[in-house]
Amino acid sequence: MRSLSLTRFSLWAIAVIILFSCNKKDIFTTEPLSDYLPTVVGKYITYRIDSTVFTNFGRNTEIHKYQIKHVIEAQITDNLGQTTYRVFTYQRDSAGTQPWQATSPDSYFITPYSDRIEVKDENNLRFIKLHLPVKNGNSWKGNKYLPHNPYELLYNFSNDDYMEDWDFYFDGASSSFSYRGQNYSDVYSIEEVDEFINVPIINPNDYASKNRAVEKYSKNIGLVYREYEMWEYQPNPSGQGGPYKTGFGIRMWMIDHN
Repeated sequence: MRSLSLTRFSLWAIAVIILFSCNKKDIFTTEPLSDYLPTVVGKYITYRIDSTVFTNFGRNTEIHKYQIKHVIEAQITDNLGQTTYRVFTYQRDSAGTQPWQATSPDSYFITPYSDRIEVKDENNLRFIKLHLPVKNGNSWKGNKYLPHNPYELLYNFSNDDYMEDWDFYFDGASSSFSYRGQNYSDVYSIEEVDEFINVPIINPNDYASKNRAVEKYSKNIGLVYREYEMWEYQPNPSGQGGPYKTGFGIRMWMIDHN
């Protein structure tokens, strides 16, 4: 009888533990996205830029170097009644010896929501740059608002097929990061895409392509590093002029901010 009572008691205890376990809610706290992409009128960040362009009908590769300053110049309300921040951009030489000149186009928009931050760029393309929760592995469709082939009017390539399916995600925990003598702390890395065919060694007779996009955000500063590269190589065996590349590449890193 005693053994039976102990058995019943054990079963009852297990049932109680399971019940309380099922009703217990996991508590997870996350840092606000505004810590990693602050939107304050008057804030600026200056970047050094290495821009890859293909000239002479895609037969030459050039790296153009300059500085760009991003300045949050106004808080506005968009046509949906959402608070949005207009960012103006200015450009000068890479050494910073010339005066700032407005770029063309000269602005883009940052829109914070309760669970995400969106950016509408100078080409009127809309991206979800950051999404809660801020933690390693959190994933979202950062290009979900893009049309099919969003760059078709700018570049004659197929790299932008199905960009809307790219999975953005937090890659690792917050850590320090250094690039070209610049040191950044409390940085989260956002992986966007890393796809390539016949790269880095390109056979002149074979098609090749590369899609690479990653961004890094530092706490209380914002975007401190960006790599965005989309191009394809065409062997063009039957065309005049030989092989060519089409697309673009950009690498930018923060050198100054307020």
